[in-house]
Amino acid sequence: MITREKTKIVNIGGVRVGGGHPIVVQSMTNTDTRDVAATVAQINALHAAGCEIARVAVPNIEAAAAIRDIKKQISIPLVADIHFDYKLALESVKNGADKLRINPGNIGGEGRVREVAEAAKANGLPIRVGVNGGSLEKEILQKYGGVTAEGLAESALRNVAMLEKFAFRDIVVSVKASNVPLMLAAHKLLARELEYPLHIGLTEAGTQHTGAIRSAAGLGALLSLGIGDTLRVSLSGDPVAEIHAAREILSAMGLRHFGVTVIACPTCARANIDVAGIATRIEERIRQKEAETNTEDIFREPKTLKKPIIIAVMGCAVNGPGEAREADIGVAGARGGAVLFKKGEIVRNISEDEIEEVVMEEIGRL
Repeated sequence: MITREKTKIVNIGGVRVGGGHPIVVQSMTNTDTRDVAATVAQINALHAAGCEIARVAVPNIEAAAAIRDIKKQISIPLVADIHFDYKLALESVKNGADKLRINPGNIGGEGRVREVAEAAKANGLPIRVGVNGGSLEKEILQKYGGVTAEGLAESALRNVAMLEKFAFRDIVVSVKASNVPLMLAAHKLLARELEYPLHIGLTEAGTQHTGAIRSAAGLGALLSLGIGDTLRVSLSGDPVAEIHAAREILSAMGLRHFGVTVIACPTCARANIDVAGIATRIEERIRQKEAETNTEDIFREPKTLKKPIIIAVMGCAVNGPGEAREADIGVAGARGGAVLFKKGEIVRNISEDEIEEVVMEEIGRL
């Protein structure tokens, strides 16, 4: 059983993070934020996949202005990602952003940080203090001889203190690096020092395959220590893949349950059915069904297949019957087809061609 660190509760556009609330899944668009239609379409696709907070880059004043129109067409909180120009943060607040992501150390001095903090506070917006290994302050790099866990933690604490100086405490903190051990060490240091919620993630994780694996290693390790209130799996390519990976990680750690989980044996020469093909097709149909139900009315709470259901697709009679009995719905490969199990009981024998449709029907009944 994982015992989570107790942190302050922060409200992000109606989504609460910290204080023992469920760990929130986030992602970030890779569209040009000025292209409202493309950005809205991607955010709604992320929402349909299970994203709970979306972030957009705000590199210019046009992008900040676009937030107003984007907000009208989405139903999850929107975070404005700001670097260097404090005026972009002020404009994002004015246009309805639900949260700011800034590095207070790179937006131009304490006077400008004060303006941003006062604007955010007046409008009820939290601020995420984001520190990355690729953008540490020069003096910290010199002090520690490069990017270190101690340097990342010191930078985050310094920037948090700057906001606290202006009586701003509605804060989320993140320290990210592309190196798993470095990221782990930095978060361990911060968890001992801060009461604020931690947004965890491995930055520049990589492609959908390797990046998901590296993220699972890093995030899984942190989550097992009770560290993390919200997370993003950062992958190159379509960000919808980030949501699937994040949900799988949280499910595997037993921290959240998002509905139907498909398990399958790795197969060997004893397999009597096409385990990989059947399991993959069932999984794809479940995701498609979830996306369809989530987008029926994008301005309502997602209607995902939320009931935790375990589906087991097993290839033979060695471990197959045992695993199938433990699942809510299970099939164990047998000569000429498979044995169907439901809630631990044998239901009937079915042909291999029937497996996919029968399992989907049983999911619907449950």
